Amino acid sequence: MTAKTLKDLFIHSLSDVYSAEKQLTKALPKLARASTSPQLKQAFETHLEETNGQIERIDRVVQASELRLKRIKCVAMEGLVEEGQEQIDEIEKGPVLDAALIGAAQKVEHYEIATYGTLAALAKKLGYDEALKLLLETLEEEKATDKKLTDIAEQEMAENGA
Repeated sequence: MTAKTLKDLFIHSLSDVYSAEKQLTKALPKLARASTSPQLKQAFETHLEETNGQIERIDRVVQASELRLKRIKCVAMEGLVEEGQEQIDEIEKGPVLDAALIGAAQKVEHYEIATYGTLAALAKKLGYDEALKLLLETLEEEKATDKKLTDIAEQEMAENGA
């Protein structure tokens, strides 16, 4: 990555998170299928809908800022998705896998929270007011999903005697 200006960094980061969200749309259905908890399965399905909306929001950020995304692959998300797939492959379906899936999903959420927080700060600095509003909307969704996953984890552990 060659970023000489904050605008370059903003475009690269936005391109990267666009790739991350696209990868997530393929991973979330796998997480939902692997889950035995109805509540967790529903959370993954809901987040898939939100993720599709977030991709549309990135398109609106690009349009509002009159930018052009780069075609790159988010290697961080690729690694997080691969880690989740390994857990699906290696852990027997049930409460332990559900706990692992929650952990994997929260790693993704924390990555997204960090990314959207950085993008929002860059948008503010660059004067991209419409982009800032859209990015903050996505940031709040990511934080809410993280909280929802924590709530599910605590409830599941209580129900399963952990």
